[in-house]
Amino acid sequence: MNENIYLLSLGCARNLVDSEVILGILKDNNYNITYDINNCDVVILSTCVFIKEAKEESIEYLLDIVRLKEEGKIKKIIVTGCFCQRYPEALKKEIPQIDAIIGFDRYPDIHKAVRLVLSGRKLLWVTKKPSFIYDDKLPRVLLSPPHFAYVKISEGCSHSCSFCVIPGIKGRLRSRPIDSILREIENLTSKGVKEIILIGQDTTAYGVDIYKKPHLARLLKEISEAGKMKWLRLLYGHPAYFNDAVISCYEKYDKICRYIDLPLQHINNKVLRLMGRPQKTKDIIKLIKEIRRRIPGSAIRTSFIVGFPRETEKNFQELIDFIKEIKFERLGVFKYSKEEDTPAYSYKGQIPEKKKEARYEELMLIQQDISRKINSQFLNKRLKVIIDKKIEGEPGQYLGRTEYDAPDVDGQVYIKSDNPRIKPGTIIKVLVKDTYEYDLVADHVK
Repeated sequence: MNENIYLLSLGCARNLVDSEVILGILKDNNYNITYDINNCDVVILSTCVFIKEAKEESIEYLLDIVRLKEEGKIKKIIVTGCFCQRYPEALKKEIPQIDAIIGFDRYPDIHKAVRLVLSGRKLLWVTKKPSFIYDDKLPRVLLSPPHFAYVKISEGCSHSCSFCVIPGIKGRLRSRPIDSILREIENLTSKGVKEIILIGQDTTAYGVDIYKKPHLARLLKEISEAGKMKWLRLLYGHPAYFNDAVISCYEKYDKICRYIDLPLQHINNKVLRLMGRPQKTKDIIKLIKEIRRRIPGSAIRTSFIVGFPRETEKNFQELIDFIKEIKFERLGVFKYSKEEDTPAYSYKGQIPEKKKEARYEELMLIQQDISRKINSQFLNKRLKVIIDKKIEGEPGQYLGRTEYDAPDVDGQVYIKSDNPRIKPGTIIKVLVKDTYEYDLVADHVK
């Protein structure tokens, strides 16, 4: 087949993996994958819908693609991802230029969908309760740089956070068997992948469904002992399951990056209860102290929601005081997004947008100062970094990351080196020469 397919993936790394699987299936069925939207027959848009801003971005890109179709520059439009899983009928009604709306369960049939829309068919393939999760047998075309790859260990979520739409879109937790994950990692590392990043809606709950209890520690052990990767990173944890066995893996295995991704959402007990979060303030503080005691030198990344319904000034001040006391190495802030079909949507005491924005700005300024001071401690210190890319037009200049930084969400290291053999995926030692709020500047230590 000579048709050119262009795919645009929006949203998180979990969606990126789905997009890679879609491309892999298309490539295996002899479709041409192009990275030029002006040279394609079919555009596939993989959408996000987690919060208001994500929905707006998905719609904005979709309308741009519709204009290309109306101008005759592309032939067909296929929409996949969370947006069409959540709003299939609305998309069909409001944007008739879409040729196919494909839900999660029909990803393995994406090549059939392309063939049908090119023959003139209109498709709405969405099941209400998805059960699909990819495995090592399905092909992937990596959209990340070739030296790191995301591996989805589970799909869906069985928590009941009152603000979150994910369980209603993705379904309940579905874990992949350990042997399938190990085979996929072996395949990726055999192709030169140096950093494996484990992802899922809640990675710390891995295995509860198929093994009847959390099995993340066992998974980390088996990957660390069998895997040929240099770095192993874990994202999207939950404090409910970040237990002693998981902490022990960080203590034992050097391959596991000392990077603890643990979204906490808030610290006030009343707000946590309204959010449907089971942990209390004392539990969270105890866990953080235990992590820092047993995994010294680790970087804890967390995220908080501001402007949640009935969050008072006193509740917000408690969050400020907590952040100032704990001094998280990495921190993100979200403004509460009022999402229909969630319990929090109908809560009384909704916070005005201006107040949400003010609280967001205040926390980000506080964290900026904390991050600047933490980074300043690296001055004249030696660190290991993985090279992500060469800076074009700047001889001997590279961008890299420490083990304390995940791709796309954390800071970078600007590196100077005269070693011509350095390339993406090379892990080197550097000497930090300057520090900023989020980034470092360093020289390669020969």
